[in-house]
Amino acid sequence: MNDLARLFPDEDFRHHLTLRRGDPREFLRLRGPGAEVLAERRKWLAQAPTRYAALEPAGEAPWRELCGRVAQWGVAAGPLPDAAGPAELGGLLEPDLLVLSRDEAGVWRLRGGALCFPTSWSLEEKLGRGLDEIHGPVPGLNAALGPSINQVLGRLPSDTTVERWNWGLAATSELNLHPDRRLPAPMTPAKLDSLWLRLEHQALIALPRSGGVLFGIRISLHRLDTLAGADAGRGLSRALRSMPPAMAEYKRLEPVRHEIAMALSASGGTRPGK
Repeated sequence: MNDLARLFPDEDFRHHLTLRRGDPREFLRLRGPGAEVLAERRKWLAQAPTRYAALEPAGEAPWRELCGRVAQWGVAAGPLPDAAGPAELGGLLEPDLLVLSRDEAGVWRLRGGALCFPTSWSLEEKLGRGLDEIHGPVPGLNAALGPSINQVLGRLPSDTTVERWNWGLAATSELNLHPDRRLPAPMTPAKLDSLWLRLEHQALIALPRSGGVLFGIRISLHRLDTLAGADAGRGLSRALRSMPPAMAEYKRLEPVRHEIAMALSASGGTRPGK
């Protein structure tokens, strides 16, 4: 997202479902340092294929439809094998790829995909679970957004993405924050040049023939000292200061968030690219 200030307006923290429409080809296409990202994805998929890629039987139809659309759009980094599984397709596209479908009771469930760059959650743990259960650990999310999310999933337009952003802070520039890696959380003393804003650019894409949905996630990282003193830094500072304690605990920020917020509000800072 180019304009970080739009993501962090001058308002208190809240759950929000701010959505925009986009082009699925644009979301899925190779960008920037694509070769490096793909090489890292393939590394994790080769090292632990069952950790980073899985598919339930109920996910096979939406996954086949996804593969067909990727081939039609021509966005994969190389030839797409026939009946490509999550590990194969996951190594040919930059975003993480997860497929959802409804069960007999109408509950949207995670059916599988390729998740190489998780933000402190695991595909193995969430596979087959309903969205309410998946979102259950996030304080206040189901109450604030649960009905809206289900409504959006059931009314996705064809050939268009519905996109949003989520964020967290990290003490590492690693893309893969799988919980089994036990990478450290931000801690005091807070040093902005060794902390990163971790953005998840999320996209929902309808798979109408199978009745499924693709949930795609792109990760981008922004070192916090590049935001200090700017509008985005001040907006992030206010979000950190006003965040409910339970949410700060969930994001692993409670011990250090006020220190980070104070540093971000300070004038000056390093300009991006300097």
